Amino acid sequence: MTDLIARPAHKPARPYFSSGPCAKPPGWSPEKLDTQVLGRSHRSKIGKTRLQYAIDLMREMLKLPDTHRIGIVPGSDTGAFEMAMWTMLGARPVTALAWESFGEGWVTDAVKQLKIDPTILRADYGQLPDLGAVDWSNDVLFTWNGTTSGVRVPNGDWIADDREGLSFADATSAVFAYDLPWDKIDVATFSWQKVLGGEGGHGVLILGPRAVERLENYTPAWPLPKVFRLVSKGKLAEGVFRGETINTPSMLAVEDAIFALEWAKSVGGADGLVARSNANAAALEKIVAARDWLGNLAADETIRSKTSVCLTVEGADEAFIKKMASLLEAEGAALDVAGYRDAPPGLRIWCGATVDTADVEALGPWLDWAYSSARA
Repeated sequence: MTDLIARPAHKPARPYFSSGPCAKPPGWSPEKLDTQVLGRSHRSKIGKTRLQYAIDLMREMLKLPDTHRIGIVPGSDTGAFEMAMWTMLGARPVTALAWESFGEGWVTDAVKQLKIDPTILRADYGQLPDLGAVDWSNDVLFTWNGTTSGVRVPNGDWIADDREGLSFADATSAVFAYDLPWDKIDVATFSWQKVLGGEGGHGVLILGPRAVERLENYTPAWPLPKVFRLVSKGKLAEGVFRGETINTPSMLAVEDAIFALEWAKSVGGADGLVARSNANAAALEKIVAARDWLGNLAADETIRSKTSVCLTVEGADEAFIKKMASLLEAEGAALDVAGYRDAPPGLRIWCGATVDTADVEALGPWLDWAYSSARA
């Protein structure tokens, strides 16, 4: 394509394709949030009730077994994953998998902050390391769905049933978008700002029984900040997993998450969310397949993300991608679609459940227009 094409007439109704914070659920407005808890203590009866309700909804939407605990913690997904690392690592050797920027962040924390010497399995953006090379006598850190690379693990089959170590899954772009095998996951973390389209600042920590056993029977060699402490007198601080948060949460953010979870329930729960993400990813794939200048950073479809889909643009450098993204934003056709700063230059389109498939479908002609305009 070399000729300048006409500006399309039809725009996505909701042009929100950011990969975090992501599109709010359809029908969302601040007036629809329950505000009776605002101005009240999170320790009050109503505060605890609403926090517990959010936890109960997450359990229901995730189809989480009773063996796993859910806690709301500070610091978004990053805080939740670092809490898990700082409280549980050091008991066994560690293997860290890195194929995008956040996985590399966990490697940095393990090496430079905790002074652990992990086995590191790396792959370039768009690829996965050899999952068959993982030694499950180790604790294993990995990202289920790489938000910045558009690469996911294909399933949980590579996680050993008889593992001696714990599986630590940064699942922030995966929960509510895939049917996760909870029997394979000892620790999972995420934030509301991804697939639920919630507000940032809060993380969610999910612990399986083997993780609880580790917490109650192992004390790290390093000091723990107060916001990381999950054990009291040798026992798990169960209150954290009943809505008694370690620090003061934003109850407005909690109500926003409750709205999203109730919306999720209205569209079919976990199955409905997965179906919406799949439909969005399929619609985007049709757009890519019809254009020889567009491609997928993850060439292997079996490991391609269904949420944060990363696209290559023929001949594009960082400046060209910024130009395309700026043109789309100025027209109100697509917002925040430039790829992550550390990733190869390209576009990144969020296809999670809070995006409507019709809006993804409307995106194709606008990508054509932006590409031709940037070239011109």
